[in-house]
Amino acid sequence: MRTKRKVFAYITRGDEENRELLVFEYKGEPEVGLQVPGGTIEDDELLIDALYREVKEETGLPREVIDFIGKIHKYTYYPEHQDKAYERNIFHFEYTGKPIEQFEHTIKSHGRDNGMTLLFRWEPIKNLPQLAEEQDKAIELL
Repeated sequence: MRTKRKVFAYITRGDEENRELLVFEYKGEPEVGLQVPGGTIEDDELLIDALYREVKEETGLPREVIDFIGKIHKYTYYPEHQDKAYERNIFHFEYTGKPIEQFEHTIKSHGRDNGMTLLFRWEPIKNLPQLAEEQDKAIELL
């Protein structure tokens, strides 16, 4: 069984009582599910470099508007009916930019998601809808 290394970013805003999580759906493909920014760590890429690269590629947000809080979890995800595993590294950022309720971003990368448009919005953590492929596994650690 092969293992791919991944990074995920829980980008939050608000105080502990009203904390919200930045989530997205693929434009025109809601069946893919609600997700958080993240992706694959390239060969010979440092984990922290992959994290910032994926956040920038998927959200378009510059580093200046997200404060790094830290790593909150690492686990291995085994998708059903597939002969592979994913090492998932989940990090927490606090959004400090201007208030925005929702936005679109078109990915510019060398990956298969190049040109796809993502629809972002904030969801209250207390009533968070289920995220795709167990991406919400570490929410309780925020």
